[in-house]
Amino acid sequence: MSLIDLLTGNTSNQVAEQAENKFGINRNQVIALLAVATPLIISYLRNKSQDAKEAEALNSALDKDHNGSILNDPSQVESRQAEGGSILDHIFGGQKSTVENQLSQNTGISIDKIGPILAMLAPVVMGYIGQQKQQSNVGAGGLGDLLGGILGNASNQAQAQQSSPLNDILGSVLGGGQSQSSGNPLNDILGSVLGGGGNQQQQGGGLGSILGNIFGK
Repeated sequence: MSLIDLLTGNTSNQVAEQAENKFGINRNQVIALLAVATPLIISYLRNKSQDAKEAEALNSALDKDHNGSILNDPSQVESRQAEGGSILDHIFGGQKSTVENQLSQNTGISIDKIGPILAMLAPVVMGYIGQQKQQSNVGAGGLGDLLGGILGNASNQAQAQQSSPLNDILGSVLGGGQSQSSGNPLNDILGSVLGGGGNQQQQGGGLGSILGNIFGK
């Protein structure tokens, strides 16, 4: 399963449906959030995995708790929401509130609901990475290349597919995930790629205009 398959397939739709039912948020908004947040999470993990201790910790967590079973049973996401919150605390650290604020501005999802939805998503992303790790048979030392390959392959796939609002989001986000121009995934993805965050939405650039196409704004 490619990252594009994860974001556009049954798993993503089931997560979006659960979030819609629980939080009363339009499913398209949730899917758009997943499309932006998933590559962002993977980019942060790739940066962290450049540190040997972080790579060992991630490798251990994947082996212990994330074998990919959640991809076949997305109903787990609600029961694992607290776990997802802890995952996000570790991944984003002190930037967590900044990430949530930027995502809220870019998707129109209220700030009080962004965190809980991301917490539902995090175990799914970790499960996907764990599945890819098993299939590729890599250890801690290979995680950086594995994560970079996931983003690179997804970028190529998104840009090769027929244009649609969701593919446009994926192509833009994943392309930015590869550039790493600033060495900061938040700046690269939510900054240059999405048009400088929410403060530039009104200029018709970046994610704001793409989301407008999805939601008919």
